[in-house]
Parts: sequence; C-alpha cells; structure tokens
Amino acid sequence: MLDRMPPVVGRIDSEGKLTEADQRLEELNRRAGGAIGEPLAVPELARLVRLAMRLGIALSRQVVVGEDEAELELWASVEPADGGVTLELGGWTEIRDWSSVAAATRDADFAAMAGDWHWETDASLHITRLTAGAGKPEGFQPEAMLGHPLTDLFRLSDDPEHGFPILAAVTSGEEFAGQRAEIRANGRAVYLSAVTRTDGSGRFSGLVGAAELVEDADKKAAQSSEGAAFPVDFGRRLDKALRDPLSRIIANADSIHAQTEGPLRDDYASYAADIASAGRHLLGLVSDLEDLQLVEREDFEISPEAIDLADIARRAAGLLGVRASQGDVRIDRLSERETMPATGEFRRALQVLVNLIGNAVRYSPKGGTVWLRLEREGDMACVIVADQGKGIAPENHERIFGKFERLDPGETEGSGLGLYISRQLARAMGGDITVDSAPGEGARFILMLPARD
Repeated sequence: MLDRMPPVVGRIDSEGKLTEADQRLEELNRRAGGAIGEPLAVPELARLVRLAMRLGIALSRQVVVGEDEAELELWASVEPADGGVTLELGGWTEIRDWSSVAAATRDADFAAMAGDWHWETDASLHITRLTAGAGKPEGFQPEAMLGHPLTDLFRLSDDPEHGFPILAAVTSGEEFAGQRAEIRANGRAVYLSAVTRTDGSGRFSGLVGAAELVEDADKKAAQSSEGAAFPVDFGRRLDKALRDPLSRIIANADSIHAQTEGPLRDDYASYAADIASAGRHLLGLVSDLEDLQLVEREDFEISPEAIDLADIARRAAGLLGVRASQGDVRIDRLSERETMPATGEFRRALQVLVNLIGNAVRYSPKGGTVWLRLEREGDMACVIVADQGKGIAPENHERIFGKFERLDPGETEGSGLGLYISRQLARAMGGDITVDSAPGEGARFILMLPARD
C-alpha cells in the first residue's frame, strides 16, 4: 500500500554517519542495525549517499529496502550540503511480491551499449525479442527467430578455461560477458553478454543480452590499450541507451507536473517537476560525456570556416535569455553593428560561448550583469565574458579547466566537464580559453580564435 505521509528527512555527515533524522527514518535505520551518530545502516540508501558525495551532485531515484516480511519501495533524494548530504524519503510503498525485472532491464540497457545485436529469452532460453545490427546475413529476418532456442541463432563455443559462461550465469543468476559464439547463418564470430531476470519468487526467468562482432571488439580493445579514454562508439551507444528513456521520463514528468490529465495534489506535481529536472540534468551529463569522448579521440578535428564571433556571441546570449531572466541576471549583449571576423567551426564556437555565458549567468548574483566584449590581440580575435560572481582564486585558474572539477563541493549543477571540453574545442580550432579573476571581483573568461582580416 502507498503511504501518503509527508517526506521524511535526515542528515548525513561527510563520514557517512547519520547525524539527524525524522522519527521514521531513525526507526528504519535502527531496524537495519544503525543509530544516530553511526554510519547509515540501510545499504540501499548508504550506496546512494556515497555516490552523491563522490560525484558532488544531487541524486534522486527509486530504491527498494528490505523490511522483514515485506519490502519498502521509496523515492530517495540526496543533495550535498555543508560538507555532508541531506536525505529525503517519500513514497513509502509496501510491496510483498517484488521482482527484479525492472532492475535487470535497466542493467541490460547498459550491457546493450557494447552490442551490435540485442536479444532476450524466456526461462527455457527461447528467444522472445531480437534486433540484429552489424553482421546481419542478407535477407535475415529477426522476427523469424522468435520462439526458437537461442542456440538456433548462435552456436556456442566452449572456453577451455571457463567452460560456457552463459550456462554458469543461468545456474548462478549472475550476469556474464565474453561468451564466444558464432552466428549460425553466416559463421561470423561474436561475443555474447547478458544479465539475468528473475520472477517474483526469485527464480530465473530469462536473459537480456547483446552480441558484439569479435572483430569490432578486438579493434576496440586494441585502441583502448593504446590509451583511448573511451571505447570507440561509446558516445553513440551511451546516447542509444540513455537519451530516449530519459527523454520519455522528462516528457511524462512534465505532463504530470502540468496536470494535463487532471488535477493532482500539489506535492505530487512538485515531485514530477523534480523528476523532470533530474532527467534534464542527466541528459546534460550524457551530452557532456559524448563530447568528452569526441574531443579526446586522436582523430578529432574541426572543419575550419569563416565565422563572425560577434554574431555567434549574440546568438549564444539569445539562447540563454530565458535562463538569465529567471535568475534576475541581465546580459549586456553586443550591438548588431559589432563584428569580429575569425576562423573556426560555427557550431563548436557557439557551443563554447553558450557554456561560458551560461556559467557566467549561473554564478552571477540576482540583479547582476554579464558583459560581452570584443577585442583583437595580435592575430587573435577575442570574445570576453565577464560576470559579477564571487570570483576565482589565482591558484585555481588552471584547476577549473580540469575534468570533473568543482571548486564548490556543494555545487549540484553541471557535470564538471564544460570548461574542459570548451578549452579542448577552442584549442582544436587553433585558439584557447583563459581566465582573469580574483575572489570577490567576478571573472573574465576570454575565448580566442584565429582572427580573419
């Protein structure tokens, strides 16, 4: 049954100890063997707290907590603050027949990122779903394999050292990877990987898996061993696994918040708004990770073209107008008469300036102003983005351009990748980004690109 009580709140310090808690959270923690002043004892909540602390961002998700004869499904929100985190619990739905199908499906989304073929089976390993990608034989119809044993599609190879990983997974209920096989229809070698599904009683109920062509996997392994930070096609597969599901979550949450299907309690509508906000944050992280993979590839290059930095700065400011207005920040834009010819790539220069101006808006106080100015320094065309924020100490001027860097541990927005990616893009275009700032004096970020006469 669903408990409609108000959210329950607790406080965890930097060492993971529960320092404050509403009565209901304190009782839940006590039943798990914990107490106030000791480490949070509920494993599912403790993991979420540790993750939020490590990433330095707010996290919200559904968790299932064991409770004697039943289990509790909770909506947990964790937000870093003052060196620790605040934990808020809502929902409190009691469930007596819990299934791990949803969790297995979620894990499978990530497993599928490494596959060219995606498949699912029932408990007897008969195919219930199949999509075929690279290496598909000519005329092959995936739907024709539905209901057939998985071994009608793939011929399994015995690993002399580990036997058949897929069979061990069925027995143990654990995920597997690296099962060698070949596509029967054309003999192409593949690696199989999968996660297991269980029913409400915990019995094995099938596999959700992927198949990757061996030549593709070996090529990626070789490239990874040469120092690549991400596997080839990481960004595309991350996008495939996350962007569509997140977009659906955001759209549905926005609809609930807008109460398009009828009136809701205010707290439910507020929860939906939080879900949509968290979804947008994750989408931003997905985009940043895609860009990170792109700029760190050895073959990354831009397509130089004639651009006008003044025009691009005006466009970037226009894109951020609503956000600035919501934060009561004014953007002092460039006039339509100003120009600054340069060489670069239009969409990449726009991406950089949107990030720089967006940061300036974020860190500006209410009633503050963000200024955009143009300069020519030798053979470099420059756009200056200046704000009235709290400023940056000189010793941190280079640090802020590092990957996943945050000067404020309590900062929850962004991924800590924006400035790193922006500088990499600027340098790929033959320019750079520098910063001039001091505590209490705001910050001036300068984008420099090769000038064009």
